[in-house]
Amino acid sequence: MSGKAVGIIGAGNVGMAAAYALFQRQIAGRLVLLDLDRRRAEGEAMDLMHGQALVGRVSVRAGDYADLAGCQVVVICAGVGQQSGESRLDLLNRNAAVFREIAAELDRHAPGAVLVVATNPVDILTAVMQRLSNRPPKRIVGTGTMLDTSRFRALLGEYYGVNPRSVHAYILGEHGDSEVPLWSSAAIGGRTIVDHEVNGRPFDAAAMQALFEQVRGAAYDIIERKGYTNTAIGLVIAYLVRVILEDQKSVLAVSIDPGSHYGLADVCLSIPCVVGSGGVECAVPPVLSDQERAGMHASAAVLRDSLSGMTIGS
Repeated sequence: MSGKAVGIIGAGNVGMAAAYALFQRQIAGRLVLLDLDRRRAEGEAMDLMHGQALVGRVSVRAGDYADLAGCQVVVICAGVGQQSGESRLDLLNRNAAVFREIAAELDRHAPGAVLVVATNPVDILTAVMQRLSNRPPKRIVGTGTMLDTSRFRALLGEYYGVNPRSVHAYILGEHGDSEVPLWSSAAIGGRTIVDHEVNGRPFDAAAMQALFEQVRGAAYDIIERKGYTNTAIGLVIAYLVRVILEDQKSVLAVSIDPGSHYGLADVCLSIPCVVGSGGVECAVPPVLSDQERAGMHASAAVLRDSLSGMTIGS
């Protein structure tokens, strides 16, 4: 059994999809589930534990913040939903209040853990957590556009008839409507798709725009059909946690404050970063076309606008 421990705050659909992926792949030896509904967390922990004979020994328990001591990674999936008649800003401020409590408890009980923020809007709440927590910002990582990038690669792989793992392409910026596809560097087998025919298919701008619209609208389409999204983001979270626990130094599209890159700062959005046991080690900003750079600035402006009206401090 792995000696690594992971905490998950929020035992809802996303939190439990992440817990299941972590459990099934034995990424950690100990999982601690926290939820305002303690009995739900207990039931989820019991349900997972009963699968050990099929998966292997993984300890899963419901707990409190004190039980997160010793966790190398804590995943934050907690948040509040929008109420009838409530404005987006009011919702953001209520989530900021939730994050104030979480930040204080984690700084007290798990100060050495890398925090993975998955609650939406993930870029806004990653920035909020970076401002509230005492730990270095590099140890607070948002899942950002990892999911969008996975969707992008999956659809490109289907279009070109190749394994999505052979597709190297990113969605950057906001995890949301202003996200930016990097067509200029999208490649398969080292061949950029905008300049080359791949597997007998030349670049078709109209088809690629339609494909991107599928990526950008995927969450809306899924929610319309099943009411929520959870499975793929659960896999994203498990993948990111594994990268951190194993110090893989993988390059992932995660949400951070880009600092001086692209002339952006004071906001969190996704750019490719080297991720290891300490969180984000460094950014690996790709060369952007003028259109892509403009898209990143537009994405940052959307996020800054949301942050500007929020009450983040205590």
